[in-house]
Amino acid sequence: MIKILRQFSTRILNGLFRRRTNLRIGFYGPPNSGKTSLANSICKDWTGEEIGSVSNIPHETRQIQMKEQVKIKYKGKTLTFKLVDTPGIATKIDYEDFLKHGLSKAESKKRAKEATQGIIEAIKWLDDMDAVVVVLDATQNPYSQVNITIIGNLVARKIPVLIVANKIDLRKADIKKTEAAFPEYEVVGISAKEGTNMDEFYESLFNLSKKV
Repeated sequence: MIKILRQFSTRILNGLFRRRTNLRIGFYGPPNSGKTSLANSICKDWTGEEIGSVSNIPHETRQIQMKEQVKIKYKGKTLTFKLVDTPGIATKIDYEDFLKHGLSKAESKKRAKEATQGIIEAIKWLDDMDAVVVVLDATQNPYSQVNITIIGNLVARKIPVLIVANKIDLRKADIKKTEAAFPEYEVVGISAKEGTNMDEFYESLFNLSKKV
């Protein structure tokens, strides 16, 4: 009996240790909110390499992108984690939306199909996340069906959440609307493109890791 208890305790301790050293943080949000821009900023700062390409066309990221062993140092503390950048979550994808950006009909249909598959994969990956950074466009209405769906899925899975209100460099940005929409979560305003408020973001990221 003592041997069994020891083995059980060892498995628990190993599980806790493994989770701490292989922390998985997912970046989720609607299309064009700046998830990959933020992921690129982090990876470039701390690994010297970007994680993916960005563009003004929706669903530029259509597959899960990962960067292993991202090590951030801030105020004497170190956080090491796997960064998982996911495709933008949408409730509907219409290939005609891509035609407006100058893509051909064939390319638009291909991109729509890939984007749909990417959303399915992103949702599946939620079960593997230890924590999630939800990146929202601070110039858009935070009360959208997509945002509520994303947060709802995270609540159901009891996954720790940090909300990032991105694009604060733009005139229409309003962080207070995001804070009012999700008062139970920490909201940090940044500009991933300009690198604004990244120190505050890193501090919030460390706080998020403590909730795992």
